[in-house]
Amino acid sequence: MTEEITPEDHERVKLLGIVSKKGLKELNFEQLNRLQILVEKKDYSHSKKAHKSKMKLLARINVAIYEAEEGREGI
Repeated sequence: MTEEITPEDHERVKLLGIVSKKGLKELNFEQLNRLQILVEKKDYSHSKKAHKSKMKLLARINVAIYEAEEGREGI
């Protein structure tokens, strides 16, 4: 059974591409929140390594969101 690629998949891949090339600082607050939602929705339970990477990325996104809200930069 093949899964259809959804617009959300395209959006997630686009945002992840920006993050992988330029880092989280390139995303604005709305993009960070959207990326967080899209990554949380994606199921990576089939791969332990992918799931661990997802959790690390979500932690980094949470830090970036906090910094954006507080108006400060990294530690």
